[in-house]
Amino acid sequence: MSAENAPKKTPLHDVHAELGANLVDFAGYLMPLRYSSETAEHRAVRTAAGLFDLSHMGEIFVSGPRAAAALDHALVGNISPMAVGKARYTMICAHDGGVLDDLIVYRLADETYLVVANAANVAVVREALVERAAGFEAAVEDRSDSYALIALQGPDAQEILSRFTDAPLPGLKYYAIMADEVAGIDALIARTGYTGEDGFELFVDAADAVALWRALAAVEGVVPCGLSARDTLRLEAGMPLYGNELTAETTPFEAGLGRVVKFEKEGDFVGRSALEAAAQTPAGRRLVGLVARGRRAPRRGYDVVTSDGTPCGVVTSGAPSPTLGRPIAMAYLDSGVGETELAVDVRGRREPVDVVALPFYKRS
Repeated sequence: MSAENAPKKTPLHDVHAELGANLVDFAGYLMPLRYSSETAEHRAVRTAAGLFDLSHMGEIFVSGPRAAAALDHALVGNISPMAVGKARYTMICAHDGGVLDDLIVYRLADETYLVVANAANVAVVREALVERAAGFEAAVEDRSDSYALIALQGPDAQEILSRFTDAPLPGLKYYAIMADEVAGIDALIARTGYTGEDGFELFVDAADAVALWRALAAVEGVVPCGLSARDTLRLEAGMPLYGNELTAETTPFEAGLGRVVKFEKEGDFVGRSALEAAAQTPAGRRLVGLVARGRRAPRRGYDVVTSDGTPCGVVTSGAPSPTLGRPIAMAYLDSGVGETELAVDVRGRREPVDVVALPFYKRS
């Protein structure tokens, strides 16, 4: 592999190596898949706290007097009414309504927004934002390489983080952000996450990542967690993964996320016409949850079949659920297909499944 094609290292790479993590190439970065037991890591987040390196994610800043208007045009969400310190889950779609990426947008100041993109889509999102912001008094700047992102997730996250900051964490609502020091390090503290638990995502200068990680990891009960646990946690929480549930060939409505498309906002936005048509047309498929009756896990790409073996859908994500104790999956089912007597073709064997409402897990 040439040096230019080699996966990039996050600012925490040496820490992961010291911990003996199983490192894999994910979205062009060497990332920890697991440190020891992915099940133990998963359960730590559900019961106490887990620590994640998310520094592969993209941080794109949009700023200027017309930054809000530019984002309203570029994205499907209604960004202008957001107050400073708030966050919003949204999407950037192509002209045909297909999802280019799902995003979180944070309003950091009156004229400054942080757009967080999935690692594999940073270039696509950056280029689309630059193109769509043309004509607006707004600047788009990709600062992904300057930032590290560390997530502390779990029911104990607030108590643990409060040991390292004077920030008023109890007053920081879900999907909100503030600037303060954490362990003496300047940070953006966001109450967001991808696990279904309470928790925080901490944006810091890349040079400060190791010091912050070591401070948080030194707390008894905090468990470093890799991509495997992150995937099973988000799957239990019914959260979509770009490339699985969301693709450029998928509209938000097919994915059951039509609520993020805000037709009521003023002005045109990219994809509006196609999405208005999609909203009025019965979808050819729908995203559902599946719980296996047996022990064999449905996996991405496996066919969902009717009682006579006729394919009627496809699994987008699947894994054993440590919380439920049974294999679970998300899948697209063809419209008109009933929800009884379905199975997943697992390597030639029909494994019966039950269709259930998403999410599989919701914290109390």
